[in-house]
Amino acid sequence: MSLRIYGNRLLKTLPGQATRPTPARVREAVFNIWQGTIAGCRWLDLCSGSGAMAAEALCRGAAAVVGIEQSSRACAIVRQNWQQVAKPDQTFQLLKGDVVQRLPALKGQQFDRVYFDPPYESNLYEPVLQAIEQYQLLALEGEIAAEHSPGRAMPEAIGKLVRDRQKSYGNTAVSFYRWAE
Repeated sequence: MSLRIYGNRLLKTLPGQATRPTPARVREAVFNIWQGTIAGCRWLDLCSGSGAMAAEALCRGAAAVVGIEQSSRACAIVRQNWQQVAKPDQTFQLLKGDVVQRLPALKGQQFDRVYFDPPYESNLYEPVLQAIEQYQLLALEGEIAAEHSPGRAMPEAIGKLVRDRQKSYGNTAVSFYRWAE
């Protein structure tokens, strides 16, 4: 299977429902919300799947992308997709493994934009948001977008991270978190 991103670029995905690529409508909405903040940013892609969100960030000028993905098969696809779109002055790194266990390895780094798209029925939302807050992975003016099902109750706050807004797009919702003022 394949999907198209910014600039009509074609990316690979795993067959079947092993990964659930973010719908085009949701990708477009998130990048419209973050318009003007992607060029030169550091992007963290959690539960990368096909890597489409980070690939689109690279196409829109992100300086660096770091991703975490558990599936070996998905990691191979993500690397191919990112290599296909990255320019020579852009960097990317993909960590294989459980997202909660791999986040401590990023301590000391900060990201301007974080996209988090776990399996909707997982129990990863709060532990991942807690780890981002604990390790201070989000830049001061940064923002997290957590993709989830519209029926899922997302926390208003995790430590000093607060939910700023929530948007719904059919069967997909996105909650945005930033540092409390």
